Amino acid sequence: MPTRRSTPPQSLSAHSGPVPDREAVDTAAARPVRFGALGTSSFGGRRVLPAMTACPQTELVAVGGRSPERSQRFADRFGCAGSSMAALLERDDIDAVYISLPPSLHGEWAARALHAGKHVLVEKPIATTAAEARAVVRLAEDRDLVLRENFMFLHHPQHDAAAALIAEGRLGGLRSFRGAFCFPPLPTKDIRYVPGLGGGALLDAGVYPLRAAAMLLGPGLRVAGATARVRQSDGLDLSGQALLVSPSGVLVSVEFGFEHAYGSSYSLWGEGAKLTVGRAFTPPAAYQPVLVLEEQDHVEKFTLPAADQLTASLAGFAAAVTAGGAAASPREARWRQDAVAMMELVDAVRAQAVRVTVEG
Repeated sequence: MPTRRSTPPQSLSAHSGPVPDREAVDTAAARPVRFGALGTSSFGGRRVLPAMTACPQTELVAVGGRSPERSQRFADRFGCAGSSMAALLERDDIDAVYISLPPSLHGEWAARALHAGKHVLVEKPIATTAAEARAVVRLAEDRDLVLRENFMFLHHPQHDAAAALIAEGRLGGLRSFRGAFCFPPLPTKDIRYVPGLGGGALLDAGVYPLRAAAMLLGPGLRVAGATARVRQSDGLDLSGQALLVSPSGVLVSVEFGFEHAYGSSYSLWGEGAKLTVGRAFTPPAAYQPVLVLEEQDHVEKFTLPAADQLTASLAGFAAAVTAGGAAASPREARWRQDAVAMMELVDAVRAQAVRVTVEG
């Protein structure tokens, strides 16, 4: 079967999910959005806060975590003020709050930040239940403030390219979507192994392929069934699968977990071709994505430019804050609606999962 390398598709406007914030370019000269960071997570310290200090559209003003000593270490490292979490929300030199606390605290502290008049960028998931997500979204709307989950992969242009190929009819009528995000076991003391802190594979990994399916197939996904491997000692989900269906009849299968070799991909299968996106959720900034389109008589590969999805997420959030009028913005309404819809799917997967108990 011959293989051909092609230039990326040009018609990227067909992307059906949240799109990268094109207005970020127009607001590059505006004053940087001043952030306070709530939480001193390893991920925040390794990835987000360094990017926040380097991004021209953002400025890190203060860090506040549950441990005063760790908060001060972060503050010294990033050249900003150290603070308690409550005092950080009272600062008048902060426009927005970035939250990287354990998931069980996301909804509570997002609400507290919104009540304090701060815009909120929160690590996924936005909350641990759909009801909590709805409450936080309503508060953001009432306060006319920007509220987004830091789902960085949504800002990578490789997904625009995938959506364009679908819109151009290269796959024919869509029949199925399959996505997976799995990785090896974590250190035993990792908070993702603590049920009371919002741990578990569904909230940490499963939301990625679920969100990718919604991004490309549109709203209205329904859960048809699910399975989960759960820890005997406390019922924590270590891995799982879910079957869904879209309103147009596309069948969806997702896999997730932290007891696998690493995998991060999705594929769409149509009546005419199959499209595969590797490194779908966590591509490094220097990585050049390759989309693979398989037809009956040949394989076509689309090599795309490298892109930094984390910087794009920060710049897009800053652009939304600078633009103002968050509650009335169709773009921001879509972000909020998608966040609630994602938690509704999570609740449905939990409710329908057939659980297999394993040692761990």
